[in-house]
Amino acid sequence: MKRYAVLSDIHGNRWALKAVLEDIRAKGIRELINLGDIFYSPLDPSGTAELLDKFPMDTVRGNEDRVIFEATEKKGKNPTLEYVRSQLQEPEIKRLRQLPRTKIVGEEIFLCHGTPDSDTEYLLEEVRMDRVGLRSEEEIAKLLKDIACPVIVCGHSHVAKTVRLPDGRMIVNAGSVGLPAYSDEHPIFHRMEAGSPHATYVLLERTDKDWDCEFVKVAYDWEKAAEQAEKNGREDWARWLRTGRA
Repeated sequence: MKRYAVLSDIHGNRWALKAVLEDIRAKGIRELINLGDIFYSPLDPSGTAELLDKFPMDTVRGNEDRVIFEATEKKGKNPTLEYVRSQLQEPEIKRLRQLPRTKIVGEEIFLCHGTPDSDTEYLLEEVRMDRVGLRSEEEIAKLLKDIACPVIVCGHSHVAKTVRLPDGRMIVNAGSVGLPAYSDEHPIFHRMEAGSPHATYVLLERTDKDWDCEFVKVAYDWEKAAEQAEKNGREDWARWLRTGRA
């Protein structure tokens, strides 16, 4: 049976990535998928790049990957972005630029970061004035348009969940390897929270009947990651990393 490990939103968290890759290796899984937002963080982008070089993956780019290669050289505008760019070599930034926005793996799994048409829009969640809620089946189907693959995997919201559409398609948000919570101002202020500091990834397995989906929560030394965030002036990231809450 075909088995895939799906990773998303690593966000330069080398400590979390190392623990996840060790868990994947222990399970004997060889097929890896990466849904983007790989390096952007006040953590360890260069260490993350070194780790990923050892593990070939089918990869699509996320919005924060695009931010890195689209960034100008103007200083002082975004200290975290400047830190990331100082950590990455030009060949690594070039590889980000060359990543596809979407991809199909094994003829049955469609990859995107946000939605098929946008790397900044949530596929499964809708941001409302009072809360973040699950989109209706009709809204999700509309965003997927003519995507006929039986499995669609996405990231971006950092919150792991599975939705089954009436037509049988399964949509899986892989959660986040490296950042379990955050707050954002767009489209309006909202918080995304996994509720624990664990690194999250997904196991997909093709069985005789259908696709199985298992969310895996991996413990790692999140205190070291939080301390690095504090060292780089991001107390907000440190809190998110330690608690899984924003």
